[in-house]
Amino acid sequence: MFPSILIVDDEPSILQSLSGLLADEGFEIKTATNGYEGLKIIEEGSPDLVLLDIWMPGIDGIETLKEIKKNYPTIPVIIITGHGTIETAVKAIKLGAYDLIEKPLSIDKVIVTINNALNFRRLEEENRYLRKKTIEKNSITGNSPRTKVLKKQIALVAPTDTWILITGENGTGKELVARTIHQLSSRVDQPLIDVTCAAIPEELIESELFGHEKGAFSGATSKKRGKFELANNGTLFLDEIGDMSLKTQAKILRVLQEQQFQRVGGGRILSVNVRVIAASNKDLEQEIEKGNFREDLYYRLNVIPVEVPSLRERSEDIPLLVATFFAECAKQNRSTKKTMTKEAIELMHAYSWPGNVRELKNLVERLAIMVERDVVDVSDVPPPYHPETMEKTKSFEKQFFLMDDLKDAKGAFEKAFIQRKLLQNKNNISKTAKAIGVKQSYLNKKMKQL
Repeated sequence: MFPSILIVDDEPSILQSLSGLLADEGFEIKTATNGYEGLKIIEEGSPDLVLLDIWMPGIDGIETLKEIKKNYPTIPVIIITGHGTIETAVKAIKLGAYDLIEKPLSIDKVIVTINNALNFRRLEEENRYLRKKTIEKNSITGNSPRTKVLKKQIALVAPTDTWILITGENGTGKELVARTIHQLSSRVDQPLIDVTCAAIPEELIESELFGHEKGAFSGATSKKRGKFELANNGTLFLDEIGDMSLKTQAKILRVLQEQQFQRVGGGRILSVNVRVIAASNKDLEQEIEKGNFREDLYYRLNVIPVEVPSLRERSEDIPLLVATFFAECAKQNRSTKKTMTKEAIELMHAYSWPGNVRELKNLVERLAIMVERDVVDVSDVPPPYHPETMEKTKSFEKQFFLMDDLKDAKGAFEKAFIQRKLLQNKNNISKTAKAIGVKQSYLNKKMKQL
């Protein structure tokens, strides 16, 4: 399909010559002799690009441009004019025109500008698609009441520049929340720089955060930009902020207050504009009482608190999370997407999930790889997620280790192993034999022996 171009000009000679030349280049051409007619054509079927004369009777090019950008912001508009001035060009570009070409028109320049504008639009569409996919990837999965509250909070705070403190247990998805906020913010085209505060050694924290000059210390063989500098105009995510030492907290507080710092070994003051999102799995108010966290830093960060609920508090989301994780595994491993029976899902609901969503994801990944069938059943769920299986396992282990005779122990193990595999394969002997890698005749013989 060829790109479509709308030419809006009140000069018939321009319309005729441009239409013919651009049609020869493979473009589909529509024409209009004034702004009203052009807007009507756009409304009936959006072209891929508009060539717009600036001086026309009635509604002129600038007013037409305003209307196009108001209602169809993604359509690139190239202004053509025989009375070009710097003031007109600046005004047109500010209103969203891609470029301005002066008459008499050079067809080579027109074609180059059109192709550049169409490529630019294509890139913008790709970026919008990728941004949408990124938002989907980072979105919080679930429709439980607690999850809906969290999503609403994210939607409200993301467009602002307000600083945020995210709290929640390990594995609840605090980093996911931070990335979603960044993706929905006005800083999305700028970097999100994350700092895992607990992972940086005390002696390197200043260099990591503020950067250093060449020769600032032993091993500083070149200049290095720190996390604050890298996050300029973007978002700085301070993860596990509660694990940062008091000494580092003091230095961070000063930079956060002033938005200025110096590289280690440098004398020049650098200014930055960063949005700060911090996260902690600790109760920072309790840490303040213990003397482990600065109260002034806490209130500096905690402008808007966002609490991520534990999986226990949003257990209604488990079926959707399981389905999502199975889909991810199937895509990653290029395999059939597995499902889980209602009874197995009930086991998921009964478990306390100390590791939260991260633990559930790990379990689903394990089941996706280890279970050969497409439907995961109760018998496939390992301890401790299956209390009955866990008790049986403990009982078997107790009996197993009380045995003194190797032959008896070997027989007990073989019996328990075959029973479990028969259960998994719904007592189908041929399937069970295939699953454990033996002939059906051998399995029959072994079952009689045991």
